[in-house]
Amino acid sequence: MRTLSMLLVLGLVACGPSSNGAGECTDAQHCDMGPCSPGASRSCYLGQMGTEGVGPCVGGSQMCLASGTWSNCDGEVLPAPESCGDHVDNNCNGMVDEDVDQDGDGFTTCGGDCCDSTECGNPAEVNPNAFEVPGDGVDNDCDGMVDNAVPLCDTGLQSNSSAAMDYAKAIDLCQTATMGDHKWGVIDAQFTKADGTGTPAAELRSIRTKFGTNVTPKLGASLMVISSGAAAAKGDTNPAFVAPENPSFDGGGTSGFPADFLAANGGTLPNAPGCPGLNGNEANDPIMLTLKVRVPSNARSFTIKSNFYSSEFPEYTCSPFNDFFVILLDSTFNGTPANPTDKNLAFYSKNGTNYPVGVNLAYGNTGLFTECKNGQTGCVGGTGGDIMTCMDTIDLAGTGFDDVSPEGCGTSNLIGGATGWLTTTGNVVPGEIITLRLAIWDTSDHVLDSTALIDSFEWSADGSDPGTVIGREHPPIQLVSPTTGLAVPAE
Repeated sequence: MRTLSMLLVLGLVACGPSSNGAGECTDAQHCDMGPCSPGASRSCYLGQMGTEGVGPCVGGSQMCLASGTWSNCDGEVLPAPESCGDHVDNNCNGMVDEDVDQDGDGFTTCGGDCCDSTECGNPAEVNPNAFEVPGDGVDNDCDGMVDNAVPLCDTGLQSNSSAAMDYAKAIDLCQTATMGDHKWGVIDAQFTKADGTGTPAAELRSIRTKFGTNVTPKLGASLMVISSGAAAAKGDTNPAFVAPENPSFDGGGTSGFPADFLAANGGTLPNAPGCPGLNGNEANDPIMLTLKVRVPSNARSFTIKSNFYSSEFPEYTCSPFNDFFVILLDSTFNGTPANPTDKNLAFYSKNGTNYPVGVNLAYGNTGLFTECKNGQTGCVGGTGGDIMTCMDTIDLAGTGFDDVSPEGCGTSNLIGGATGWLTTTGNVVPGEIITLRLAIWDTSDHVLDSTALIDSFEWSADGSDPGTVIGREHPPIQLVSPTTGLAVPAE
């Protein structure tokens, strides 16, 4: 039975002055919560106005409790989804067994739409193609349960699985769909090289329940790993760990860059301001997962989490060796805030300037490289400068990126660094089919590899400000000069 508190969440119960005694409330707009005089009673009906007394819908009664608030409306029968063929006007709209789509959402009352001609908030966004919005008190997907999530699907996945759909499961995109049905979900999943052709090396991908000593999935039991080297931390197998600075590892071959991404940036890869461009025109050791996904009818954006590691840090920060990780979104969304024109959501914006996710994020204290040691960067093949945004090396422990580098840059002497968990958002159109491409590659050479962990894909009923921001798992960044040891203000 629907309770008053539930209807309050749905916005169906008005909270105004109470009758404070006997009387009646004849529809949800007039059934306030109280206060009332304990012991008083009244007639009640919490359904949509005009449905009481139609079909099986009848009112009930309420008692004023000792707390001075009204009880549930006992004995009422409210409108329900139409059950075609039973010769009953289940939704109490004056028609029996009608098969209609009054809200225009593509689902009829007899086709599973539990909210078409009945009161339920926004009918066009409640149907079998909706995702369940946590905590809104609505059975968004018409499965008969309120606020139940899609069951997680990332347990028991093989670390070296060759099935691209398993990697969709690993990032918590659990529901599948087909081009012929109307459900939201993953329609197709494919692994290719960065330009959408060929087959990437198997070592460049894995599914892990843990990465290194401390990094665990953000949602569910598994996360996805893609790398321009071996997608493994120390002790991992299938595939096995290979040191990210190993100059002999070259198992990935080459490909072109994503053509549309490159064209949108004038034929060259974007870069952090002040840093040199790449050498050559090939992606080295590239891998890309492409997902074709139907968007739920009530989704307007999504979020996905990632953690980018690179052994180019610190020695080659702000150099041509700016390994790339991109999240490319193809969507028909044309609203505001707009998705990036080059389709890459894996960018950080600061003071009006966009920085693509890569090792050059560590140049200029952007704040997105936080799992590292503060100190000099670019001391071998990059542009000099100190980094002061490193907070700790917790996420590096046991990954191989935490080993001491034979080169290093003084106090910043580890093999690599990482961003820590980032959150990326993008806007979508409800019900459309999007293409999402997740790719990583070495830039300018095959050595000093980079790795990305990806997890926790989630839909949102609200729009977003597209792009990538630092996670909030650590305390606020305190910038400290490695030269003086004194705190300095963040830009």
